[in-house]
Amino acid sequence: MSNQILRSLVQFDRRQRGFSRTGFVVAVILTLVLLALLYVYSSDPRERSGTSTYAAEFWAPTDVKIERGRYLALAGNCASCHTSSDAGFMAGGVAFETPFGKIFSTNITPDSETGIGQWTGEQFLDSMRYGIRPDGEHLYPAFPYTAFTKIVDEDIAALFVYLRSISPIRQATIENEMSFPFNQRSLMSFWNTLFFDSGVYESNTDESEIWNRGAYLVDGLAHCSACHSPRNFMGAEKSDSHLAGGTLIDRVRDGSFHPWSAPNLTAASDALGAWPLDELSAYLKHGKNSFVDLFGLMNEVVQNSTRFLSDADINAMAVYLKSLPAKKAQGAGTADRRVLGMGRTVYNLHCGTCHLPTGLGDEEQGPRLAGGSLVVQDADPASLINVILYGPETPHPPLETKRRKPMEEFQYKLTDDEVAALASYLRANWGNTGGVVTAKQVAAQR
Repeated sequence: MSNQILRSLVQFDRRQRGFSRTGFVVAVILTLVLLALLYVYSSDPRERSGTSTYAAEFWAPTDVKIERGRYLALAGNCASCHTSSDAGFMAGGVAFETPFGKIFSTNITPDSETGIGQWTGEQFLDSMRYGIRPDGEHLYPAFPYTAFTKIVDEDIAALFVYLRSISPIRQATIENEMSFPFNQRSLMSFWNTLFFDSGVYESNTDESEIWNRGAYLVDGLAHCSACHSPRNFMGAEKSDSHLAGGTLIDRVRDGSFHPWSAPNLTAASDALGAWPLDELSAYLKHGKNSFVDLFGLMNEVVQNSTRFLSDADINAMAVYLKSLPAKKAQGAGTADRRVLGMGRTVYNLHCGTCHLPTGLGDEEQGPRLAGGSLVVQDADPASLINVILYGPETPHPPLETKRRKPMEEFQYKLTDDEVAALASYLRANWGNTGGVVTAKQVAAQR
């Protein structure tokens, strides 16, 4: 392997005019020095932040603490990631497709052999705050310890005693399917050194108590940025684009895996800047507002988490999200008249009856597509394309609605060019500013 790398580097050196062999050698040496420094200075995050030790009473169950933990588990949406239809409540087995391979969630029931039945409270805290398992191995950040690190010790203790109170299920964790070198957990020490800052949430004294509560929930327990922030090539969230929209891989309605885009949640005009505070609160609490109905990846978030939160916590989350500075992605321009004309024709034939010629939708026919739809205007059109191709996956149990039937799929009715033209038309009309969608982008989603 090392010889292949060196040969590649030499070939690269020969292709670069003006890049001398001396410069090449210096670059290799500097790279090796950097790797050595990373190895020396990468440390257990517990050593960088300090560990917490408590008396046994701190981890002892009480009815109040268990009920508090149950609520916190709802706020963290633990069940969506740790409950599969095959294994049972909190017994793991949910698959997560990543660019580095497939990761399966673990059993967090109190089973003594396959769950967390033998964990101590301190070990549970280490996993939540530092991404460290009881055996000392590193967790992958598909488990969002990078957000959970902000949770205060008392809330972690409540979560622990709640999980220890649920029914144990004997269900061994499925082995991850990670390719080399990503299957080497020890490499996470380097990743943590570069990208992970552990530590409890610190209140912003310049903001209100409500704002701070919202920040604690959104950036900690609810870990919204795990989906709604872009990531670099090593899978770390880009801190300068916090909650400005992200991409992930998940199922579409037919069960196959495809990329999805998670919309921008900042105050940009094509993002949450278009939603009044009460509309955002209504969506988090009830799964619908005057702009959108619940579908797709947010089904589990609302159905398993936010609809159970108190009105005060929902309001706090909305207040915090509405305060985020606008971060607007570069638009892809506007499609030419020919493409927009094709898109208008496709819309009139297949979409206008339910969504109306104005794009404003109808309570008994179809949801609104005009200005205010985050999915229509998202800089990455992946989710919009998925909805057109495969239809929106509606929540279970279904929300109360007057609509007679769900939207059909169009993957067998429309060509890539037609889907691209339709999406471009939607993103260029009725106040939308989403930019062009290409046939190549549609083909990638099939």
